[in-house]
Amino acid sequence: MVESQPRKTARAEPFIKRVLVAVVLLPIGVAAIYSGGWVYTGLIALVLGTAAYEFSALFKASGLRPSIYLAPGATAAIVWARAVYGFEEAAGILSLAILLALAYHLVDYERGRDRAATDFAASGAAILYIGWLGAYLVSLRNLPEGAWWVLTVLPSVWLADSAAYMVGARIGKHKLTKRLSPNKSWEGYLAGIVIAVPGTMLLALLWRALGAGEIVTPLRGALLAGVLSTLTILGDLGESMIKRQVGAKDSGRVLPGHGGVFDRIDSWLWAGVIGYYMISLFFL
Repeated sequence: MVESQPRKTARAEPFIKRVLVAVVLLPIGVAAIYSGGWVYTGLIALVLGTAAYEFSALFKASGLRPSIYLAPGATAAIVWARAVYGFEEAAGILSLAILLALAYHLVDYERGRDRAATDFAASGAAILYIGWLGAYLVSLRNLPEGAWWVLTVLPSVWLADSAAYMVGARIGKHKLTKRLSPNKSWEGYLAGIVIAVPGTMLLALLWRALGAGEIVTPLRGALLAGVLSTLTILGDLGESMIKRQVGAKDSGRVLPGHGGVFDRIDSWLWAGVIGYYMISLFFL
């Protein structure tokens, strides 16, 4: 009994840090979502730009040399273009960024870098995965009743992640994956779905009471939560794959108890895209 106390304390410390960081950042995020416009776009550009930097740094730590500053800059530009002009102009920025990345790595190869082609693949992946896909968080906010949709989509993922973490830590016995993330369990994964669906239905009722109107309904909240809580774990596992290949525990140290920004938004990248198309195709 004496020896178990330090272990319990050690396990509790990261959770306490996670909660404290969430308490500080949650009001900022909610205020930005509600405000929309340049406030929300600026916050998303900052978050995604930091994640793109961390993404590139992970590959750099493994011996590759992606363009570590082009990816954050291109990501921020794509986010702003998506917010102001929509998909067409943002596609132009994306195309230009890929061309610039290739030009950069051509010069790097000429200077003697033999793995420049692989470096280019890593640069392109950062721009596409973090920049283009991440910008769907802005497109989601720009939908009719966009603030309420963002406040439905992202919390559904948070509910699923939190339930999976807490249940899995306590009763998880069957590994969800053996190599990608062996600490995740089927018990935790299923608990995330079970909690996220009714939890998001309740959120939808609350948002309607606060002025969301008829467009955000409990049924739509349940459908979103069911799909998102089932699929967004792939974003989490995708980041785990990258970190395990390069031998990193976290993508960064920006957020105590959480790791890096990329560690926190890995599921958002999937949630933004899936949520946007579910809402725009079926609910509007």
